[in-house]
Amino acid sequence: MSLRPARASTCALTLTLSVALVSASACSSSAGSKSASAAVLKVATTADVTTWDPVKSFSTEVFYLANVYEPLLWKNPAGSAEPYRPALATSWESSPDKLTWTFHLRTGVTFHDGEPLTAAAVKASVEAAADHGGASFIWAPLKTVETPDEQTVVMKLSHAAPMDLIASSMYGAWIVSPKALAAAKADPTYFDSGKDGGTGPYTIGEYTSGQRVVLKNYASYWDGWKKDSYTTVVNTITPESVVQQQMLTSGQADLASSLPLENVDQLRNDERFTVSTCKTASDYVGFFNTTRKPLDDVRVRQALSYAIPYEDIITVGAHGFGTQSRGPVPQGVFPYSDSTPQYHQDLAKAKELLAAAGYPGGGGLTLNVTYAAENQAQARFTPLIKDAFAKIGVTANVQALLFNQQWDRAKADPKSAQDIFLLLYWPTYSDAGSDNLSSLFHSSDKPSFNLSYWKDSTYDELLDAAGADTATDNAKAMSEYGQALNRLYDQAPGFFLYDVANPLVVPKTVKGVSCNQDYSSNYFFHDLTRAGA
Repeated sequence: MSLRPARASTCALTLTLSVALVSASACSSSAGSKSASAAVLKVATTADVTTWDPVKSFSTEVFYLANVYEPLLWKNPAGSAEPYRPALATSWESSPDKLTWTFHLRTGVTFHDGEPLTAAAVKASVEAAADHGGASFIWAPLKTVETPDEQTVVMKLSHAAPMDLIASSMYGAWIVSPKALAAAKADPTYFDSGKDGGTGPYTIGEYTSGQRVVLKNYASYWDGWKKDSYTTVVNTITPESVVQQQMLTSGQADLASSLPLENVDQLRNDERFTVSTCKTASDYVGFFNTTRKPLDDVRVRQALSYAIPYEDIITVGAHGFGTQSRGPVPQGVFPYSDSTPQYHQDLAKAKELLAAAGYPGGGGLTLNVTYAAENQAQARFTPLIKDAFAKIGVTANVQALLFNQQWDRAKADPKSAQDIFLLLYWPTYSDAGSDNLSSLFHSSDKPSFNLSYWKDSTYDELLDAAGADTATDNAKAMSEYGQALNRLYDQAPGFFLYDVANPLVVPKTVKGVSCNQDYSSNYFFHDLTRAGA
């Protein structure tokens, strides 16, 4: 995801979200105005909808779904007194071996269709997610779901796993109305028009594909409503950041989800705002195609890793909103460690390694590099990689492709695929060991996101051991993951650019804005209130 001045008026702006979210409370000639229209929040967003099915969803529609559906638990921001807070479960516990997890459900909760939240509903939702969910892999440890009574859910696992973490996932852990699940099973197109079956604070009031999503408050929401809450959220799907900026500055939008990072500094000296930086769980990764020459030689991969201008990439690509990665585990996400080694630009070392591999002066090497045309940060920093490679005698043919085209090419046949694939990635839930490290680099005959096509039994064994130890012996798992990260550094099947940070610019007239790294791609409208309403 990415980001994007505001006119001098009585409108208050706020910049937050996955890259920046600028919010203007209702404009009026009086700062204390309480017009009825102030309860309507107008949002310009890039978030399109690939599916409204909350089970199958695994894309940008999460921007809306996270306000319509709820999981059993929410993960708290780093540094909180408790790691989780109740959502649809008010309490939970596990057996000492972490093979049995029991969740006690909140009473008085109803789905938007009026049906009560019960253990049977949770069981049906979890089983659907495990069977055919867009993120079904997170439920791999699940063996059975039992319902000893209407408010108790018992999950039994085939191997120890942190089910509290899995149950708080942004993808694949929504609890859905049994009626909606049954309707979708009978008719796979059931959700297509914008129907929903959630328990969350908002319902889907209106949907026009590729254009508009209107969320309406659910009057019977279990957590209630404040007098200064936004009861309606009108989302206009606007891919062009320039248009979003025009909508924002003209008052057509109160929120814009994609603003130029270079414009954030304009708000820093504006007394109407507070500006901070929010860590995210996203990072930029590059894959070397290890299946063919010259990238099947670790020395060539190491040489290219030494050639990359990491600091310049953060300055130019991220406009300073990022920190150099230590492997594919973002800072603040398990199992990140400050001791994980990282490459720094060293052109002399790069040339030395190329010569040792039989390519003195670059040896006339030419590599094909692809990146997602939709990603503005990649468009800014990829030319820096091309220029750096040229300094060691390596030619980079850079091609911008729509992500789906890039993805299809990479998945078709490694032998004819790109040499270097650039990717923005984030974990499905806050465990980059079971997700990033595994999804991106674990051996597989049919790689998912492993677009280096790298196979390494030592790495695989470390990952498998760490995954089994995560729930029962965290320190041991950290040690094993640390060894796996060192292996990635040594063998260099990919390179790791920077962990993404987002600017958070909050108007002093808006309350309730906070940063949670685990859900940094989302905004929770129910938390946002209007000061002075």
